[in-house]
Amino acid sequence: MTHSTPTTAVLVIDMQNDTVHTDGAHASFGAAENAASQNVIANIRTILDAARAVDVPVFHSRIVVYPRVGLGGSNAPVFRMLAPDTFKLGSWGAAVVDELAPQGDEILLDRTRMSVFNGTEIDSLLRNLGVTKLIVVGAWTNMAVEHTVRDAADHGYEVTIVSDGTSSLSADWQRAALEYALTNIATIADTASVTASLSA
Repeated sequence: MTHSTPTTAVLVIDMQNDTVHTDGAHASFGAAENAASQNVIANIRTILDAARAVDVPVFHSRIVVYPRVGLGGSNAPVFRMLAPDTFKLGSWGAAVVDELAPQGDEILLDRTRMSVFNGTEIDSLLRNLGVTKLIVVGAWTNMAVEHTVRDAADHGYEVTIVSDGTSSLSADWQRAALEYALTNIATIADTASVTASLSA
């Protein structure tokens, strides 16, 4: 697994206060505890530092809920779970955690769907840069991360998902995504190996 600078980008998904912070809206469901057990914030920061050092593009995406009730949809339980009191646009809960805030020319893409490829211009932006390989980190592994990784593969990208740079609501859901759902979709690697590949 080699990630050359011109063709690789890092995508950080939903590293928001409401997804991983101890005071976030979903902490009581185990989200913050699972993120801490994975050391996910520090691991993602390590990857970002390595990417920034060699000018690998970094994209951030976050899920947001608009103030008007119903805009997020109620067709699936996951959308009902997001509304109406979490991830509100402009709120602390919707903000990216301080440790992973976008820097410099890094782009933050907002969306209301699970996949970053559904509702943002990520595909055209990546293609404009000549990106063919994606390193994906973030939360939650079995929801937005999984949706995005599947869509990225369908769009023709070679995807690496970072096992300890992702987290979910529980260890069981984390394992379900990494050991079953995504095994034939993406390369699964840890922070150390991904960081080494970026620095090679």
